[in-house]
Amino acid sequence: MNLTGSQILAEVLLEQGVDTIFGYPGGAVLNIYDTLYDYKDRIRHVLTAHEQGASHAADGYARATGKTGVVLATSGPGATNLVTGIATAYMDSIPMVAITGNVSTNLLGKDSFQEIYITGITMPVTKHNFLVRDVTELADILRKAFQIANSGRKGPVLVDIPKDITAAKCEFTSREPLPLDRVPYEKNEAALQKAAQLINSAQQPVIYYGGGVSSSEASEELCRLMHKAGIPATHTMMAAGIVRYDDPLNIGMLGMHGSKSANKSVGNADLVIAVGARFSDRVALNPKRFAPKSNIIQIDIDASEINKNVLVDCSIGGDVKAVLSDLLPLVEEASHEEWIKKIGKWRDTDYKPKDSEKVIKPHQLFDTLCSMTPENTVFVTDVGQHQMWAAQYLHHSHPRSFITSGGLGTMGFGYGASIGARFGLCEGKRVVHITGDGSFHMNLNEAATAVSYNLPIITIIMNNSVLGMVYQWQTAFYEKRYSSTVPGRKTDFAKLAEAFGAKGFRAATPAEFKDALGKALKENGPVWIDCTIAREERVLPMIPAGGTIEDTIMD
Repeated sequence: MNLTGSQILAEVLLEQGVDTIFGYPGGAVLNIYDTLYDYKDRIRHVLTAHEQGASHAADGYARATGKTGVVLATSGPGATNLVTGIATAYMDSIPMVAITGNVSTNLLGKDSFQEIYITGITMPVTKHNFLVRDVTELADILRKAFQIANSGRKGPVLVDIPKDITAAKCEFTSREPLPLDRVPYEKNEAALQKAAQLINSAQQPVIYYGGGVSSSEASEELCRLMHKAGIPATHTMMAAGIVRYDDPLNIGMLGMHGSKSANKSVGNADLVIAVGARFSDRVALNPKRFAPKSNIIQIDIDASEINKNVLVDCSIGGDVKAVLSDLLPLVEEASHEEWIKKIGKWRDTDYKPKDSEKVIKPHQLFDTLCSMTPENTVFVTDVGQHQMWAAQYLHHSHPRSFITSGGLGTMGFGYGASIGARFGLCEGKRVVHITGDGSFHMNLNEAATAVSYNLPIITIIMNNSVLGMVYQWQTAFYEKRYSSTVPGRKTDFAKLAEAFGAKGFRAATPAEFKDALGKALKENGPVWIDCTIAREERVLPMIPAGGTIEDTIMD
């Protein structure tokens, strides 16, 4: 077939199984959008309110489904508006292909209207990027982009296509998707035997698992290891839901805002098995004093993560699912009853917030939310105090059911990601977006998208009228010098929801929240619930940066 570059792009998207893309049109991609008009029955294009919202939507789609998210933007400001979303996906290892238009090849490098060197700008935050200079190379470049995004440690890839390339023609032959480049994993018997020996001889072992378990679809193998060897497990924020919240061996979240018992367990363990986790500074706050009594095993697909933050005693590089499958037969059955009893006593001393019937307490809000929504609900958060409360108090039950920005900590991520998750999920699943008033002011324009497509997304705004997490740090560490964290905004979210065409409710007490949520669950379109939260509420417990379990703040 003799096709234009735009038609080749559409055909390759179909080859890759893409049925949904997110984007915003502009001059440099007009040829692509004209072609998409002919493909609208096979490729659904979701028009967002802003390119950053489109990039977060592609990210949320990928996190919810495990498929590659695709975002399309024009040149110049359209392309640069994607950068934060690309960086968010990069930090959390999310597969995404970002397609940008650019000025025609004869205008490149001449400061042409809406020209930007987007491949140079995004080089540090993509796995790879391409500038297409010949239409005959376009199909193979696109195929390679999808292969790279999904191979090894997943991540975003950008393809920049000048406008004349989208109009030029060449012969096109459809092909099967390229096989994924698996990280070379040759079964390392010596490393596996050493790991098994450490596990089998440990008296107080702990598994510490992260988002890499979800990326490799290895939740089943992880649970089998936990229960075969009787090993309690703690997780990063990115791994919430991989093991059910009520699993007796799940000891909760680790790190700065993790439970005291989880942090104490790692501090007293004689073996820590890190699975798909990278010892980030929000977990290993003081790397030199992390798990000081313990041998450490690290299993990770990315060799650069081994010994990067914390030195380990045994490492196995490779896909988590493959490594655990090989390790499981070598691990002996065990129970570690005394160790688990000891952890149980520590759990009795964990931080326990007090209930109230007069004001909304974060933990009560999440208890109500979990009791009134189906177990398969997908929760999406922005970044801040509400994110930490959600990680702590939601009843996480399934992989890919908690979507949040971890590595980059992107305020404004949530609404776009909720939209992407909603488009990626089957009709039976509910999407609940949890945000704070600070984060929501950064992305509430995507309400226009939710309304346009009549998406049944419930947005819960935990409104304390301050920039809560920074305000909390200023309270604890900056002598209550509240510099620029009390914005004094007067936004009436309920009225604003109505102005966008959504439903808006307010709640200031637990009873009012329960009533508002009940009404929201009966709606078929987007709903906002503005929940008044006292600015004195804190995310606790908290270990200050650089601290250890001895430095935990409990009140």
